Amino acid sequence: MGLFDRLRGSDAARVAFVGIDGVPYSLIRDEPETFPNLHDVIDEGTGGPIDSIVPPESSACWPSLTTGVNPGETGVYGFQDREVGSYETYVPMGRDVQATRVWDRVTDAGRDATVLNVPVTFPPQRNVQRMVSGFLSPGVDKGAHPEDVSSYLDSIGYRIDANAKLGHKADKTEFIDNAHETLDARQEAFLHYVEEDDWDLFFGVFMATDRVNHFLFKDYEEGGEYEREFLEFYEKVDEYIGELRDALADDVTLVVASDHGFTSEDYEVHLNQWLEDEGWLSYEDDDHDSLEDIHDDTKAYSFIPGRFYVNLEDREPRGSVPEHEYEDVRSELREKLLSLEGPEGRQVVDRVVDGDRVFDGAHDEIAPDLVAIPNHGFDLKAGFSGSEDVFTHGPRNGMHSFENATLVTDDPDVEVPGNTDLYDIAPTLLDQLDVQYDARDFDGDSLVQADD
Repeated sequence: MGLFDRLRGSDAARVAFVGIDGVPYSLIRDEPETFPNLHDVIDEGTGGPIDSIVPPESSACWPSLTTGVNPGETGVYGFQDREVGSYETYVPMGRDVQATRVWDRVTDAGRDATVLNVPVTFPPQRNVQRMVSGFLSPGVDKGAHPEDVSSYLDSIGYRIDANAKLGHKADKTEFIDNAHETLDARQEAFLHYVEEDDWDLFFGVFMATDRVNHFLFKDYEEGGEYEREFLEFYEKVDEYIGELRDALADDVTLVVASDHGFTSEDYEVHLNQWLEDEGWLSYEDDDHDSLEDIHDDTKAYSFIPGRFYVNLEDREPRGSVPEHEYEDVRSELREKLLSLEGPEGRQVVDRVVDGDRVFDGAHDEIAPDLVAIPNHGFDLKAGFSGSEDVFTHGPRNGMHSFENATLVTDDPDVEVPGNTDLYDIAPTLLDQLDVQYDARDFDGDSLVQADD
């Protein structure tokens, strides 16, 4: 706790949230020797698997986790979104998140928050006492508030993210070392500001977990070359969570959560190439690399992960599908996706979700028409440059999963039922903080059980 808090003797409820991006609950459950500290937290409170969101992609997940609402309200659907009424695309940043963050609600209630390394928070907000932007931030110098924070972070070798490009090498040693260095500096910063700041909500995210999973998860699941290094990395993650917990005052509630699960990857599936092969997508010429290059007769196109858009007349600039044909075209595409088979005859897509069933809000005008949720092993890609084959092998051996995200807390008043998802986390944190809110503002429900 901060010095000022110790002096004032505040008894206001406080919460420390630690994000572990992409960590599946089954990993924690099945490896108690690797995660003794998290098992202690579960024994004191509760823990369990939760669902992610549609689509289970970090750029969409963290805005939804931190606001408690779906992408139709946050306005962020993935790593790449398109402009309304245009084929121009952009990478959503913090200012593109249109819903109210949980730390804004805390600040509006006259309380203080320290927010470190949360994805999709660049540029850092000035209404929060301290914020260091996470994934998608161009660097520490521009991603830290107040300005003097960057000097401290530079002094400890802090970096926004691990270098994922190192994971593309056959020898993963340099990548693993880089992931450890990133994790070490993140922990040093977390411990520093847990003690330095007078906060009511501490919100920090470890992102390197997602990076390690992308390149080593199959090694873990199938006893591969880097299984030991994978578990050693997670032994450190658990050790660091234990250190953070020890640094917290006794009256602080700890919450640990991930934004999606993880599983082994067998194939990259290039869906725009598949659409092209099936006659649904074509380009103006052979030199194409963006959505703007599609031909007028295109019927549908895809963004990662598994988002499909009908090229609808009067909605897209050069829409080819009339409104009266929309439902038939969407239905046909849905059936084609469900019948798509991989090289060994396995079904690629587990289910296809209609966009208007899962996206609802003031910013649903750029929502996808369909979202494909893949079976394990099939990582759904997009891109507009073309691919020699629909099914390829990339440098990654791990991929996101919709199910099996993590929620752990030492709060004995919390229950994690089987239908829990990311939308439940924000109202739960507010209840734990005793911050008042209107339940109608959220797509989820608080998991704090009311006293009888």
